[in-house]
Amino acid sequence: MSPHVLVAYATKYGATREIAERVAATLTHSGLEVTLQPAAQADPPTAYAGVVLGSAVYAGRWLAPAAAYLKTHAAALAARPTWLFSSGPTGRGDPVTLMQGWRFPADLQPLADLIHPRDVAFFHGAIWPQKLNFAERLILKALKAPTGDFRDWAHIEDWARAIAAALQAV
Repeated sequence: MSPHVLVAYATKYGATREIAERVAATLTHSGLEVTLQPAAQADPPTAYAGVVLGSAVYAGRWLAPAAAYLKTHAAALAARPTWLFSSGPTGRGDPVTLMQGWRFPADLQPLADLIHPRDVAFFHGAIWPQKLNFAERLILKALKAPTGDFRDWAHIEDWARAIAAALQAV
């Protein structure tokens, strides 16, 4: 019987949901049983052999549903293989460089240290101005942030295949 994996995510406009969907599809294609759920409605991790949890990043912070899931279930996540991902920066180049060294929310780092995730990934995101409200469009313009889809699907799929390999080896 293949391991059952939870892929939970928090998204504001859908780009992170699409990353989570691609991770889930890649895990499924690799032979794992996968449940994909928004973090706000996600099952407790205790029913799963592994967990992938991700969030969109705004102003250096995870969205509240993913942060709450991490906080609420930290002990259970520490007891099973867990992978964390963030999505956010747009533009070309290394996401960590674009975010001036940022890798994971500082306020959640103590929980990540407790959980000991197998990996913490930071993926490029996507910004579609037509989905933003007026204030967000003003901020985007002031920051001169690149718009469009900058996600590297091959990198995301490679990351998910590495998760599948790790879980199948257990």
